[in-house]
Amino acid sequence: MKRRSFIHLSSLTGLSVFNKVLPENNYKNQINNHQSHENDRIYWVNLLIKISTPVLENLANNTLRKNMVVDYSPSWDGRDKQVAYLEAFGRLLAGIAVWFNAPEVSEVEDKERVKIYNWALQSIKNAVNPQSPDYLLWHSNQVAQPLVDAAYFAHALIRCPKKLWEPLDNITKNRIIQELTKFRLQRPFNNNWVLFSSIIESFLLKYGPDCDFKRMDDGIDSVINWYVGDGWYSDGPKFAFDHYNGYDMHSMLIDCLKINVEKGRRTKEEYEISYKRMQRYAHFLERYISPEGYYLVIGRSSTYRTGAFQPLVQLALEKNLPKEISPAQVRSALTKVMKNIFIDSTFHKGWLRLGLVGDEQRELADYYSNTGSMYIASLVFLPLGLSPKDPFWNDPFTEWTQLKAWQGKPFANDYAVPY
Repeated sequence: MKRRSFIHLSSLTGLSVFNKVLPENNYKNQINNHQSHENDRIYWVNLLIKISTPVLENLANNTLRKNMVVDYSPSWDGRDKQVAYLEAFGRLLAGIAVWFNAPEVSEVEDKERVKIYNWALQSIKNAVNPQSPDYLLWHSNQVAQPLVDAAYFAHALIRCPKKLWEPLDNITKNRIIQELTKFRLQRPFNNNWVLFSSIIESFLLKYGPDCDFKRMDDGIDSVINWYVGDGWYSDGPKFAFDHYNGYDMHSMLIDCLKINVEKGRRTKEEYEISYKRMQRYAHFLERYISPEGYYLVIGRSSTYRTGAFQPLVQLALEKNLPKEISPAQVRSALTKVMKNIFIDSTFHKGWLRLGLVGDEQRELADYYSNTGSMYIASLVFLPLGLSPKDPFWNDPFTEWTQLKAWQGKPFANDYAVPY
């Protein structure tokens, strides 16, 4: 594989990008030592390139199976190990897709983006081509997992159709539709999985020849009925305090409803109340981030890292953050979080490791987790779909809630919502 190329911060500022970041307990030093807002975007883009290059360069060249360094949870349940490749690809693409649409990016950034984009397009073609050595495992009688990652793949196409769907040749489009419609033979588990069926059918409603309306509506209705209040959905009939509201439930529900409203199938009021609930959940996500840039690690799938922040960054992308949360404070907080997580030892030969931080947490991976699963962390990159001139990127460093609170500075109260 060719040597990976990153946007070199050194060429612009004389600083290096990927230095290992150590925790700072002195909050004032954190602010004083924080990189300028111009450099934050460069850091995010470099991290996106670092994470995505091994997956996309290899899949584009039909060498993903050959070269991917795949590790499996120590408690792996014995399912077909071929699921790892679609996991890596589908999850990664769902997070980086909107970057391909970002306006007004620098010439340096765009040069790297074009390369990643071309790899992504070719990767899509190879992933659904039965003659390709990297034709991915979309279906298996032995394992249900591909439904999950096909859903993230469909979500990526929904998020960036002009770049990832419309340019595809008709053969590739038909192959994608065939792979996605086959999932109608598979019944999802009665938890967040119902949305995987719904997001696939929502994609087919918009871009396919037909749609299984019952399958799509069952998932949407189930999740709405699982709403327990104050911005939280239960992951199935029984509530679990974990990050699955972030990994998929809020964002997939909202985007399913959006397509259905556009098609005249669901009410605008239903979409708006669900959107307000996602905004409420974003308050929790922002307040989870400590003054030092650590966040609350709870529940299963803790190795999914920054994927937990998907609703917060989706609201930033759509410029609909709650009025109490500024775009710059989200950027400032998440930049600190990312620097704490994505240290050198979080990677192994360029691939994400099992765990949360570093190289000593392999046991943290759940029985269904492998190296490919880790690429759900890429969902944090949604704000890269914004122009560098947007306030998210252009406003100066802004203190987040916990940083203000523990410095004795004024900060907003937090109250439950009645909707």
